[in-house]
Amino acid sequence: MHPSRRLTLALLTLVSSGTGIAPANAALDITVPTAKDLGSRQVGSGTLTAALGTVTVTSTNLIGTWTASVSSTNCTTGAGGSQQTVLNSQLSYWSGPVTATTGQLSLTTPGQATAANAVTLSTARTAFSAVTVNILQSTVSWNPTLIVNVPSSVVAGTYTCTVTHSVA
Repeated sequence: MHPSRRLTLALLTLVSSGTGIAPANAALDITVPTAKDLGSRQVGSGTLTAALGTVTVTSTNLIGTWTASVSSTNCTTGAGGSQQTVLNSQLSYWSGPVTATTGQLSLTTPGQATAANAVTLSTARTAFSAVTVNILQSTVSWNPTLIVNVPSSVVAGTYTCTVTHSVA
């Protein structure tokens, strides 16, 4: 391999928000970092691992539950042909434990508490969930990790994909 042939993964993270089943004055919101550079590595098989940054769900539910989900597009460069694509099935995600909370939460549950529980993003996955018992605002934060299994067949380039977190 030529030392200057590198694959760079630039990840764009988008925010979606939703409303859960709760009283009419209830609301849910989710915030995530807007972009993350996952770094680069030599072309050839291997992995890139990076923390995505803090994800926070804010709830003004009086009493209720919410589930945050995560999904991803394929990572592509150029025209996105077979040698210019890292499939989303090659991306693994783990939420890790809760990093911060506010308000009254009776139960918070990470989707994947440890790296051993990482799941592929070939389909939407549960990132975190909580039960709220609060008359005021509550928040739950976590710092998920993304692991990219780089196929040996991909060409050098800057690859981008979109990881979407949503809450309902």
